[in-house]
Amino acid sequence: MTVTATASNQSWSMDFVSDGFVDGRRMRCLNIVDDFTKQCLAIEVDTSLPGRRVVSVLERLAEGRGLPKSVTVDNGPEFVSKVLDEWAYRKQLQLRFIQPGKPQQNAYIESFNGKFRDECLNEHWFVSMRHARQVIETWRQEYNDERPHSSLGYLTPNRFADNFLTADSMSLSD
Repeated sequence: MTVTATASNQSWSMDFVSDGFVDGRRMRCLNIVDDFTKQCLAIEVDTSLPGRRVVSVLERLAEGRGLPKSVTVDNGPEFVSKVLDEWAYRKQLQLRFIQPGKPQQNAYIESFNGKFRDECLNEHWFVSMRHARQVIETWRQEYNDERPHSSLGYLTPNRFADNFLTADSMSLSD
């Protein structure tokens, strides 16, 4: 079921990760990754992230970079919600649902989630929502700008995306 993207902004993956604050309150993170460039496009952090909020994050990304043809998701309630389904239909965005209990079918986001947990969530004690958002956004930027990936020829996601766009635009001008 894994979608093989051959260009940036063709296919994204998204999923949730949960964590907590030092006082025991829970928080959720909506992670969205471009399957081709491995760029983390967004990490939305809050105590609750219903389908309407997922749509809001996708709208924000659409304004800045457009939408992909498809987004791979699991069968969580936010992803099977009527509000997301109707929005995706209007935007001609295909939601690709993995089979229940088969997270390996969404390998890109599962790999990202593991790194995010190990390198960010497990390394910090979050004292407030503001603190969590700040630390997580800093980590997201470092992930995109400073962390090389073997699958990208040891380039960072942003460098890979820039190189691919430059090469793509050069071939168009030939």
